[in-house]
Amino acid sequence: MVHASAQGWRPGRRASLVLGLLLAGAVLAATVSRAAPPGDAPAKEAAPAKEDAKAATPAAPAVPFPKLNLVIDVQKSPEAPEIVKLINSKIEEGWRANKITPAPFVDDYEFLRRASLDIIGRIAKPEEIKEYMRQPAEKRRSWLIDHLLDSEDYPRHWANLWSNWLLTRTGSFGRGMYKDQMAVWLEDQFAQNRPYSEIVQKVLTAKGKNTESGNGAVNFILAHVGEMVPPADRGEYGQFEMVPLTSRITRLFLGTQVQCAQCHDHPFYGSLKQEHFWGVNAFLRQVTREGTPPMIDSPRMTPGPLTLVDNPEANPSGKVPFEKRNGVILKTRAVFLPAGGEDSEKGQKLDMSPGAPSRREQMARFLIDHPNFPRAIVNRMWGNFFGRGFVNPVDDFNDNNQPSNPELLTELGARFKHYDYDQKKLIRWLCNSNAYNLSCVANRTNDKAEHEVLFSRMILKALSPEQLFESLMVATNAEAAENRQDKAKLRDQWLNRLIGGFGDDEGNEVNFNGTVVQALMMMNGEDINSAITRPNKGTVALAIARGRTAAGIIHELYLASLNRPPTQREMTAIMTRLPLRVQFQVKDASNPSAKFEDVFWALLNSSEFILNH
Repeated sequence: MVHASAQGWRPGRRASLVLGLLLAGAVLAATVSRAAPPGDAPAKEAAPAKEDAKAATPAAPAVPFPKLNLVIDVQKSPEAPEIVKLINSKIEEGWRANKITPAPFVDDYEFLRRASLDIIGRIAKPEEIKEYMRQPAEKRRSWLIDHLLDSEDYPRHWANLWSNWLLTRTGSFGRGMYKDQMAVWLEDQFAQNRPYSEIVQKVLTAKGKNTESGNGAVNFILAHVGEMVPPADRGEYGQFEMVPLTSRITRLFLGTQVQCAQCHDHPFYGSLKQEHFWGVNAFLRQVTREGTPPMIDSPRMTPGPLTLVDNPEANPSGKVPFEKRNGVILKTRAVFLPAGGEDSEKGQKLDMSPGAPSRREQMARFLIDHPNFPRAIVNRMWGNFFGRGFVNPVDDFNDNNQPSNPELLTELGARFKHYDYDQKKLIRWLCNSNAYNLSCVANRTNDKAEHEVLFSRMILKALSPEQLFESLMVATNAEAAENRQDKAKLRDQWLNRLIGGFGDDEGNEVNFNGTVVQALMMMNGEDINSAITRPNKGTVALAIARGRTAAGIIHELYLASLNRPPTQREMTAIMTRLPLRVQFQVKDASNPSAKFEDVFWALLNSSEFILNH
């Protein structure tokens, strides 16, 4: 809770906690996005809350399905209308075949918040909301997508995402200097809108010292080299076993978990045998690292410079040994994964002739030419925007985990490849689709878990730690956000606490749900309290300084935190409970901003704030 006494904030005080629960109850009673007009006046009562929608929605499928009829600006993506139409058509086929009634479309406020979180990694600022609402209604959403893609926050957000995917969130590479080096390099790539295929090729073939300007890409391979080969065998088999990197390359870029074939033939992918895992591994056995990273992630251990080079003298045979389950030791040459289909048992072989490209260069070419390469990234991107992929998990393509809409996945992959792996184009296609504009509200026809594969409603997504931090900085107008260095320091502290509480054992991308622990971390955080109570420049202080009425101040707090105006029901509930401060004899009740800070605190701790719906 924000306030406990005039002497200062203290966690755990009873009056503060009770008041916080009461105010939170008022705010959380209807944390559902609703259409509402801009301005100081509270909005009219809107549709029932999400939990009531199931009973109110008719079960009969609507045919034809409702259309958004949005106008897409074709200057940057002339192909977008055609591909969006394709997406809509393929998704609607699934609805019809399964007699599904899709959820209603979200209002403009909810779309703004959703797209902002997905494309630039934070909620919208009040001034951005006003600019958005000034656009013509039929062009507003398409305009927003283009506007966000042109934002300086776009490359930063995608650099954060890919840094996590490439380096994970734990260990000496998951935080600190090595992670920052990778993020800087990635941000430059996304700022220039480099083709995805080019980014992958650079990551797989990078070499040199990681402290050199613009060379952070080397940290991907350096982070996953695995165990060292015994000294006596390094000439024959290389410096490192490269097992973790073998698995991560295929999972990230081909959506295939080949680690399942490390010790035996893949149990769920008939065309992947044990020799295929080690065939990919053999492409990496000439990698050599100069320098040693810290063994543990500790602020007392300073990461030193590392250099990645290829040693052409290592592993001259191009073969690596592996052990079958029966104990027999076999060897395999460097052969890339089979393409599937009629040539399912065949893979691209390493060219060891004089003058041939390096092993990693050949591997990168084979990977990018693999038919799963475009499908895997489209599936990952679809999962990022829709809460799950056509194949789910997004990195587990196998015979028993087939795409829910294979034709659409394949066609989108082909289009993405045709348009030179332009990520901004792909994002325009996805975000302009009808499916992306749907509400998360379920009805009788689509309320089961098995219906999620049809994308007839948006799946709720918890904000990532980075999205939550950036959104809090925006919502509270925090002082730390004004200085890049101070913001980076606070961000590191925030992520260390949050990820420490919610990370998984393997250090993968962290998804966390709103839990009691997470709520307590936010409620008892001094940095959050300081941002909320910031005088003069804080969100509450600025709203009061503008001379707004109580209703107008609450309206501004809703826009700043939830990116929408309050409903009449919410406004009434909050205005009714504000006098409770006097009943609990809180010493600072005379502070004109105290009650509004409590409301703001409740909004920031609401489930609506920590979810992207």
